[in-house]
Amino acid sequence: MTEAPPELNSLVRSAYEAVRQAVLERRLLPGERVTVRPFAERLGISPTPVKAALAVLEREGFLVARKHSGYFVAEMTAADMRDIYELRSAIDALAARHIARTRPAGLLDRLGELIEGQRTALTAGDVETYAELDREFHALIWRGSANRRLTAIADLLTAQLRLGHNLTTAVPGRPSASLDEHVEIVDALLSGDTAAAEQAARRHVAQVIRALEKVLPERSTLPQDASRSPRP
Repeated sequence: MTEAPPELNSLVRSAYEAVRQAVLERRLLPGERVTVRPFAERLGISPTPVKAALAVLEREGFLVARKHSGYFVAEMTAADMRDIYELRSAIDALAARHIARTRPAGLLDRLGELIEGQRTALTAGDVETYAELDREFHALIWRGSANRRLTAIADLLTAQLRLGHNLTTAVPGRPSASLDEHVEIVDALLSGDTAAAEQAARRHVAQVIRALEKVLPERSTLPQDASRSPRP
């Protein structure tokens, strides 16, 4: 699991991780108001660190703040995810081109290990492990780029990408297809073919977008005013 930002103190970190997991595991659903008191009581802390954690999660894209109403779980539509994944497509393509050109042996070996781990997880029906390895696969490609600004931009998208990823792994047949696409990417990286690596990375993201379009509404299903009002 991705760790809380290192600058958080221990109480804020505990609240951050509790709320974040509730969002990722869909115990808090998109559009749902996040209430401070239940988390404070469950963790045995005051409301102050919970409020601080919610502010961090808003900056990361997990939550949205609505004036006079509090914090709500971000609602992602198909249009939102297309915007996010179009940016990811550019990031993945640039990183893949760089790795194909430099072919760092240690990184390529690790990518191969991750693919084998994903294959084993799929065979065992372990979707959670598959998803963790999938995220590591892409993060490793980003870190393999010499462009530090690229990595920084990828980090900014991480929260929204994580929300989308949790949805695509639930689409029937998508994890297996994704694994095949990962193999195609690594084959292109190993060959040193920069154009093929870029194309494979872009094709993979395009398929992710298609999968998201199957499970997300094109627009928010809630009226604007209703989505901004806290539940009783």
